[in-house]
Amino acid sequence: MNKQIDCVGEICPVPLIKAQIQYKKIHHGDSITIITDHSCTSQNIKDAFSKLPCVVEVEEENGIWEITIKKFA
Repeated sequence: MNKQIDCVGEICPVPLIKAQIQYKKIHHGDSITIITDHSCTSQNIKDAFSKLPCVVEVEEENGIWEITIKKFA
């Protein structure tokens, strides 16, 4: 399952908080994708999730970031 969260127009820490809330709800193998136009969000999410059992991938196109967090444990 992949849950998408549209955070376009929202600034930090709102996207990070939404990601943390949804991360607690997903299961092993599931992922969430945060869509944002706020450039610092990707680094904030990478930092916050760095010690958790997950992989964080970031793609940027035309000023829109898609940050995917895949839970693996």
